[in-house]
Amino acid sequence: MYQFQYHRPKNLAEALDLLAQDGDAKLLAGGQTLLPTLRQRLAAPSALVDLAGISELTGISTKGELLSIGAMTRYIEIIESPLVQATLPSLARAVALVGDPLVRNRGTIGGSLANNDPTADLTAAALAMHATFVTDRRSISADEFFVDLFETALEQGEILVRIEFPLPDRAAYVKFRNPASRYALVGVFVAEVHGDIRVAVTGAKAKVFREHAFEAALQTEFSAKAVKGLDVGTTGLIDDLHASAEYRANLISVLTRRAISAAMIGSHRGA
Repeated sequence: MYQFQYHRPKNLAEALDLLAQDGDAKLLAGGQTLLPTLRQRLAAPSALVDLAGISELTGISTKGELLSIGAMTRYIEIIESPLVQATLPSLARAVALVGDPLVRNRGTIGGSLANNDPTADLTAAALAMHATFVTDRRSISADEFFVDLFETALEQGEILVRIEFPLPDRAAYVKFRNPASRYALVGVFVAEVHGDIRVAVTGAKAKVFREHAFEAALQTEFSAKAVKGLDVGTTGLIDDLHASAEYRANLISVLTRRAISAAMIGSHRGA
């Protein structure tokens, strides 16, 4: 690693002040991506601003039809939360598929979403449920948040505070993972929120995306049969040593049908 300063602010205001003073500083959340990047000397920030001590960025709560999760809430806290299990169990199950026990005990939801890895699981959950990203200065819809490969709408010096998930009528996530990395070769999250059906796909392109043709078919009939036979184009799909674009296109179709079936089996409220 290169030499850098380490800061551990006690509150959000202090963290924002540190970022304002040093434009080359990096935020440290769970560290599951940043620390390996530093070890490999692929990044050389002047300072790390560790958000772990900021209580304003943690916690899980509900308000009306929204489930709010602090950006620094760790995966394991979401998985084990009685509130998440009662109101949005499909999210708890999706989080349980992330990485391995070490990652789930150290990684944070905000860190993952702000990193915007093209093979991450929770990007699909956020996009399918039309989540809102609340920062220290504004609110950003999921459709606007994920910009490109490892790029989000977050600006320099802006900190993600919490993510707000509308409670879906039904939802499910199905993932086909790379056996070595456990990342999604393809993952599909299907959700119906107040009559609006969204199908989000991760692992297949440079960023998470929606399958609009599937969504339109499901608006007419919410069933696996409704999307069977619909064409999934290969344009823009990742084609690498792990899987061809054609293979990923087929996975999108298969996993979407499985996610629909899982959502239909589950009970009301995103089981």
